[in-house]
Amino acid sequence: MTDALSIARDLVRCPSITPADAGALGVLEKLLKAAGFETHRVTFSEAGAADIDNLYARIGSEAPHISFAGHTDVVPPGDEAAWSVGAFSGEVKDGFLYGRGTVDMKGGIACSAAAVLQYLSQHGGKLKGSISFLITGDEEDVAVNGTIKLLRWAAARGEKFDHCVLGEPSNVETLGDCIKIGRRGSQSGTLYVDGVQGHVAYPHRASNPVPDISRLIVALSDEPLDQGSAQFQPSNLEFTSVDVGNAASNVIPGQARAKFNIRFNDLHTQATLRELVEARLAKATGNRIKAHIVWEPSNSNVFVTKPGAFTDLAIAAIENVTGRKPELSTSGGTSDARFISQYCPVIEFGLVGQTMHQIDERASVADIEKLTLIYRGILERYFG
Repeated sequence: MTDALSIARDLVRCPSITPADAGALGVLEKLLKAAGFETHRVTFSEAGAADIDNLYARIGSEAPHISFAGHTDVVPPGDEAAWSVGAFSGEVKDGFLYGRGTVDMKGGIACSAAAVLQYLSQHGGKLKGSISFLITGDEEDVAVNGTIKLLRWAAARGEKFDHCVLGEPSNVETLGDCIKIGRRGSQSGTLYVDGVQGHVAYPHRASNPVPDISRLIVALSDEPLDQGSAQFQPSNLEFTSVDVGNAASNVIPGQARAKFNIRFNDLHTQATLRELVEARLAKATGNRIKAHIVWEPSNSNVFVTKPGAFTDLAIAAIENVTGRKPELSTSGGTSDARFISQYCPVIEFGLVGQTMHQIDERASVADIEKLTLIYRGILERYFG
């Protein structure tokens, strides 16, 4: 079985809601083993997080080494009664494959697996290099027992990657419109403002932190962090919640807090970004307001794969199938590419992401066939 649609349907029928695997990795492992891949199932653990099963498979032992990466875990389906077909049915209707994960990103994995199996069959199983698969079940949650540890495990074995294609749904409107070559970093924190609790009838005996945190939110949000860089849009700081934990209307609260997240470009590191925000906070508080920030740990650093031979190769393969020249983009949220980028250049190219995480998530069967051809084209050019 080397057609992408059949593989995708088998994967979708596994209800692999993070952290459950539900047989999804086994579907891939069976296919790859039969094609001559050496496969490894590796489970990682960490206190406070679920154990996660991962799959690493490789064929060939020489350079160049290209890897296809992805995740078989999916988000919950939501109200399953609202789906027009079963959320894990893998049903094809009106030219679309329906089911949770079809777009994000079992469809992309199926296309890469089918493309590799077809390529190997066409070339008699012989390679002028190596192909591997890095597949995790921990991308949609905290991402601590998945790709980040699988890469370390592979590196400890002496595995060296030259390039990687991550099959995330990179396209915005139409297959072929976008390749992700980078992502901004992500840093979260909580702003705390201390006051003095008291009765609202006697405000002179209290110090209300609510007006003060309002002023600080404006001060930290209003001034841009930067104007963007050559390959990235401007960084942005967004407050996402404000809370005082106060159920009484006649009590001035003793503390107010506000959560925020920053998506930052390559003009900053996590350290320099924190210093910039802390400096702005100090300026805004002056000598009166008592405030501080508690920063959350982050494994989401900014990265970019500079345009060059590898991106040119991917563009050519995409143009050949779709007739479109894709934009090289760094927009969007985080992905496992942030971990892979520490080991080799990585690009993200997969299906159209319009319905990911939605009710009736679906992928065009025509797009699944075209994406398989694109991955085949990448392999032909990479090893050709």
